[in-house]
Amino acid sequence: MSDPAGLPSSARVVVIGGGVGGASVAYHLAQAGERDVLLLERADLTSGSTFHSAGLVGVLRADPTLTRMNMHSAALYARLQAGDHPPGWVPSGGLKLASSPERLEEIRRQVSWAKTYGLGLEEISVAEAVDLFPLMDPTGVVGAAWLPEDGWVDPSSLCLSLVAGARAGGVEVRTRTRVTGIDTVTLPGGRRRVSRVRTDRGDVECEVVVDCGGMFAAQIARMVGVRVPLVPMAHQYIVTEPLLTERLGPREKPLPTLRDPDWLVYWRQEVDGLLMGGYERDPAPWTASATSFDDVPADFNGRLLPEDWDRFEQIAENSRVRVPAMDDVGVRKLINGPEAFTPDNEFCLGESEVGGFFVAAGFCAHGIAGAGGIGQVMAEWVLEGSPSLDVWHMDIRRFGPAYDSPSYTLARTVETYATYYDIAYPHRDRTAGRPLRTSPAFEWHTAHGAHLGEKAGWERVDWYEANAAAGEALLAAAGGVDAVRPRTWAGRSWSPAIAAEHHGARTAAALFDETSFAKLSVTGPDAARLLERVSAGRVDRAVGSVTYTQWLNHRGGIEADVTVTRTADDAFVVVTGTAFGLHDLSWLRRRADDLTAEGAGTGRDGRLDARIEDVTGQYVCYGLWGPKAREVLGPLTPQSLSNKDFPFLSARTTTVGDVPVRLVRVTFVGELGWEVYASSEYGAALWRTLWEAGRPHGLVAAGYRAIDSLRLEKGYRVWAGDLTPETTPDEAGLSFAVKLDKPGGFVGADALRAARAAGGPARALACVTLDDPRAVAVGSEPVRVVDGPHAGEVAGRVTSAGYGWTVGASILYSYLPAAAAVPGTRVEVDLFGEWVGGTVADGVLHDPTSSRVRADG
Repeated sequence: MSDPAGLPSSARVVVIGGGVGGASVAYHLAQAGERDVLLLERADLTSGSTFHSAGLVGVLRADPTLTRMNMHSAALYARLQAGDHPPGWVPSGGLKLASSPERLEEIRRQVSWAKTYGLGLEEISVAEAVDLFPLMDPTGVVGAAWLPEDGWVDPSSLCLSLVAGARAGGVEVRTRTRVTGIDTVTLPGGRRRVSRVRTDRGDVECEVVVDCGGMFAAQIARMVGVRVPLVPMAHQYIVTEPLLTERLGPREKPLPTLRDPDWLVYWRQEVDGLLMGGYERDPAPWTASATSFDDVPADFNGRLLPEDWDRFEQIAENSRVRVPAMDDVGVRKLINGPEAFTPDNEFCLGESEVGGFFVAAGFCAHGIAGAGGIGQVMAEWVLEGSPSLDVWHMDIRRFGPAYDSPSYTLARTVETYATYYDIAYPHRDRTAGRPLRTSPAFEWHTAHGAHLGEKAGWERVDWYEANAAAGEALLAAAGGVDAVRPRTWAGRSWSPAIAAEHHGARTAAALFDETSFAKLSVTGPDAARLLERVSAGRVDRAVGSVTYTQWLNHRGGIEADVTVTRTADDAFVVVTGTAFGLHDLSWLRRRADDLTAEGAGTGRDGRLDARIEDVTGQYVCYGLWGPKAREVLGPLTPQSLSNKDFPFLSARTTTVGDVPVRLVRVTFVGELGWEVYASSEYGAALWRTLWEAGRPHGLVAAGYRAIDSLRLEKGYRVWAGDLTPETTPDEAGLSFAVKLDKPGGFVGADALRAARAAGGPARALACVTLDDPRAVAVGSEPVRVVDGPHAGEVAGRVTSAGYGWTVGASILYSYLPAAAAVPGTRVEVDLFGEWVGGTVADGVLHDPTSSRVRADG
C-alpha cells in the first residue's frame, strides 16, 4: 500500500497515524467540509494496533458521553456497510452475563441508563441467554442483559473504509512516511504553536497537527514537549478452529457477542469459530518501565508480541467455565498485541498546551467501538474550537504534572488494566501511587481517623470515622443507622459520620480541608481585561471583591465554574475544582492568545500583558462554616468580621493566630463562614489553631461527603456534573451570574443572547426530592415525567444526587423540559429497575433567602 506520490508542501491539518483513529478523524474532517487535510502513516494503514484489535462494538457504557459516541460509531459503521467500501459490520447484538448478585445489580443499573438514550437494552432470563448463545454453560449465571445495537466489525476493513471516505472528501493520504519532527513557533503571548511537520520524505507547513499515533502517540507528542500519559499493554485473545456448524448446526444469524466480566472474558464469532479474550489480573506492560517512558521500536509495524501462554492461562481457564467447548476445541492462533492504555481507562483527546497540537490516543482496547465518535468529536474540536459533547473526562488536560512521572503513570495504568472488568461503584478510589499529593494537615487527618479518598492525585478527607459514634447517636431517633442507610450503591461507601459532620456545619461549625482546590494566579496590567473577556460575570471590580462566575464556550456552554478574587489592581486569584486546574489554566491561556491576536492588549503591538500561573501547591485552603463561625474565628484575628466591615463575597488580608492569611467570605455549604488561605508552610499550624479555637464551640472536622450533602440542599451546582460544556447558565439556573450588558462583552455572550431572543432555554435544571428517603441516586439514572405535557417521557437523567440530612430527603438534580421543571411536577427515577416517585421542589430546599449565609453580626 505504499504511495509513491510526493508530499504537498503545506496542509492546514496534518493527521499523524493511519490506524482507525486517524482514519476516523480524517473522515470526519472531510465530512465537515475541511478539504486541506493530509493523513500520514509511518508504514501501511492499520499496521499499528488496529490490525490486531478484536473488533467488538459495545454501544452502552457507564458514561453518557461515551455511550453517545459509541452510538454514533455503530450508526456510522452500518452506513458504511451499505456503501462501496463495507467495513465488515456485523450487527449481532450483545449479551452481558451476571455471574454474581453484584453484577446483576450493575446490569439493572445499565438497563436503566439505556432508557435515557433510547437503546434497547433489556434484562433477560438465563434461559433466554442460553438460547441466544447455546454454547454457554449457565451454571452460576444469575442474570443477563441483551442489547441488539451491539456488534462487531473487521478493524482493518473499517480503517480502509474510513480512509476511502476521507479520500473521497479530498483528504490526501501518504503511507510509508515517517514523521521525524514537529516544529513550533512562539506566539506573541509566549505560547508555542505548531508550524511544520518534518518527515523522511519532506516537510509540510501546517496549522494543526492531530496525533493519532496509537501506541506511538506519546513518542510523537514528545517531539513538541507534550506528555501523553499512556502505556502500551500486551492484550491477548485466541481464535479457535471451526466448531459452530459442527456443534450447533447451520445458523442464519451470527452468534451475539458475549461478555462475562465476573470471569474476565469475552467472545465473538470469527467465521465458523470463536474469538475469545479477556483482562487478566497480572497484566504485562510493554516498553514502559518505572524509570523510562514507552519507546516502541521503530520497526514494530504490522507485528505482534510473542505468545504468552502462561499469562493467558487464567483467561483460558475462566473461559472453560462459561463455554465448555473451549476445553477441547483447537486453537488456530493466539494474538498478543500491544494496546495503548491510559491511567484511568478513558481516551486521551483534545488540544494540548502547544497550540494546534491535538491528541486522539489512548484507546484502551475499546477504541474500535469509540472510533466513529472520536472522529466526530475531534473534527468539531479542530474546526470549531470545542466539541459539542462533554468530554471533560477524556480531555488530555485532566492529567496533571504527576503523570510526567513514568513510575506514577505505569502504576496507575497497570491497575486500570487489571481492574478493567471490575464494577465501577461510585466513589471507587484507585490504590496505586498513593499517597502522592497531601495537605500540610494530612498527618492530623490520618491521626484523627480520616477516611481518605483521592482526586487528581490529592488525598482528601471523605469523612472522619471518629465522628461515626456521634452520627449513630443522631440517627438513633430515626430508627438507627440501618433504617437510614441509603439502599443499593449509594450505601456502599458510607458512614454515619457524614450525618454528624453535616449536622455540625448546620448547628455549630465545621472545618474542612480544601487545600486540593486548584488555584490560578492572574497578574499584570491586562489581568482584568483578560478575566472580563472570559467571565460571564463582572470581575473588574474593587480590590477585595469576589465574583462567582462561569467561563463559556462560543455555544454558551459552561467550560468552567469559578470564583475570582481581586487581590490588587493588577492581580487576581481564580479558584476552581481539584481536578480542573490544568483544564481551566489551558482555557484561560487560549483566550489570552485570542486577545493578543486581536491586538487588544496594552503591551507592544497590542500584546496582552498578563501572567497566568498554577499556584495550587503554594497555598492551603481551609473552609470554616457554620452559624458559630464568627465565634470561632473572631478571637483569632484583628480583622472585624461584621457584615459592615466584611460583607459576603469579599476578601481581606489579615492574620489568624500567628499565621498571615487571606480570608475570603464565600461558602459552598450554605452557611456563614470563610475560606482561609495561607502559604503552605503555615498550613499545619493554621489547621491546629482553628481546631483548638473551635473545640469549645462544638466545631467538628468534616469531609467532602458532608460538603456534597450540604451543597445539594442549598442548590449549589458542580462542574462536570450539573454544569458542563453542553449546558448554559440560563439552563442551569445561573442567569444571576451573567452580566450580558457589561462593557466589552464576553465569550459566549452572543450565543446566550440568541437563545434568549428565541424564547429562552427549552430545558432547566430541576431539584427533585424522592418519596423514599433511602432511595438515593448516584448519577445518570433516567428521569421520567409523570404528569403535564411531557407525561410518560424519559425526559432527563440525574446529574448529581445524595441525601440531605437537614431536610431529611433524597435529593437529585436533572435537566427537564422547561414546562416540567416547575414546582410540584411529579417525576420518577429508575433506580436499578425500580421506578421511584419524586416531586420537583419549590426552589432551594435549605435557606432559600440565604439569610444564614449573610448572617448579621
